[in-house]
Amino acid sequence: MQWAGKIFDFYVKASIHVSLAVVSFLYLTSCFLNIRVPNILYLFIFFGTIPAYNFIKQSRGGQNKYFGLLSGDKIIRWLSVLSLVCAAYFGTQLTANTMMGALILAVLVIFYTIPIFPSQKTLRHSGIIKILIIAFVWAGTTVLLPVIEVQHDLSWDVWIETLQRLLVILVLMVPFEIRDLSVDPNEMMTIPQRMGIRKTRRLGILFCLIGFLLTFMKDEFLAYEILAKSIISLSLIGLLVWLPAKQPRYFASFWVEAFPIFWAGFLWCILKII
Repeated sequence: MQWAGKIFDFYVKASIHVSLAVVSFLYLTSCFLNIRVPNILYLFIFFGTIPAYNFIKQSRGGQNKYFGLLSGDKIIRWLSVLSLVCAAYFGTQLTANTMMGALILAVLVIFYTIPIFPSQKTLRHSGIIKILIIAFVWAGTTVLLPVIEVQHDLSWDVWIETLQRLLVILVLMVPFEIRDLSVDPNEMMTIPQRMGIRKTRRLGILFCLIGFLLTFMKDEFLAYEILAKSIISLSLIGLLVWLPAKQPRYFASFWVEAFPIFWAGFLWCILKII
């Protein structure tokens, strides 16, 4: 079964798993905002996420002992190139406004990875700014882009959903921040470095509660949305409470990133039942 382990390792390292997580969030948006997201956008975001994440991993080089893109891994490189070509093709079938929004998010990813000026460090080395950029890019990609593509108004409910998504992403990043405590330099001043692990967990739980309560501030929401978001919040709180200080190899990169996939599957089952 060694071949199965290699396939699984490739699936995670090549960012296919995280790409499925992103499109799962896209499905949640379509359900919570009651909009029909075109399949082209699903494909564009899926294939666009693969090269974006692999680009970030490669920029870390050998400094990341977890899942950095090895310079000799030509298969992942070619997958990234092929995915970028596919994303470009599907992008030509999207509206100009959507592509403009995607371009802005792509620029943020580039600035996150490459220093604006040669003498400066990248935004990734700024602890709090780093996680805010990641959360905004995820929220923008999975909430704002589909809204723009279907020409839906940027209503109050859309901004509430965007804020909720941002909070969820911030909570999902907690296991990664705690995992990287041993390798992050002290000058990064990440949230666990500033507050400690226990207070970071509590902050994440607070974000979960705030995010769930924001649902009731929307102008329109349905019973299945409350049920789904309660499951999301409870599962995140459970993750924070039982989060191991020393994580197994695939805990964050597979299991934590699988949460959106599980949520999308759960919501799909609910909608089939009702």
